[in-house]
Amino acid sequence: MKKFLAILMLTLSTMAFAEGPQLGEQFEAVAQPISTDNPAKIEVMEIFWYGCIHCYQMETPMNTWAKKLPNDVYFKRVPGLPNPSWAPMAKAFYAMETLGVAEKLHTPLFEAIHKQKTLNPTDEKAAIDWVTKQSGLDKLKVEQAFKSFTINTSLNRAAIIFRNSGATGVPSLIIDGKYITSSTMAGGNDSALKVADFIIANVRSEKAAAAKK
Repeated sequence: MKKFLAILMLTLSTMAFAEGPQLGEQFEAVAQPISTDNPAKIEVMEIFWYGCIHCYQMETPMNTWAKKLPNDVYFKRVPGLPNPSWAPMAKAFYAMETLGVAEKLHTPLFEAIHKQKTLNPTDEKAAIDWVTKQSGLDKLKVEQAFKSFTINTSLNRAAIIFRNSGATGVPSLIIDGKYITSSTMAGGNDSALKVADFIIANVRSEKAAAAKK
């Protein structure tokens, strides 16, 4: 029975993509438009949480996909912040960026939580200790990064983005601040990236048409 349902879901997914992703099904308009960093290009924003196993599973396909983006598209990550329990990992993300160790520690942080299972993603003190140990930086410097005014500003912005996007979970992809899709909406990680490609192509056409007016 399970095998039959799996085949049925795959068939329905294939049929949907044969007709093209549909607004209201595989993707939605965001609740409120979100400003992008570079209006001259198409922004793809991933909203994620280090404590989310689905975000961890999305890492490999997402990284492969992002490396192949055309020149008029750029990718960025923003930590999801729907409630205070997610704040320690949002702080970790921004602190690692501030300290210049984000590229080095981004994947290891996911692995510490989901593979080694040695870190509680809701424990800020544990997150500070982990970043200190893995980065080799002075603990006071790491603590200051976690508690800086700049990070508080970034957290407020992340919370606004999550609310304005209309996201109901993570990982979610926001394309050009206008449309949202996710693994849940699209039917899997690979499908979500295909939907993102579809939206990017349409946004590109919209921008080209607007430029001619």
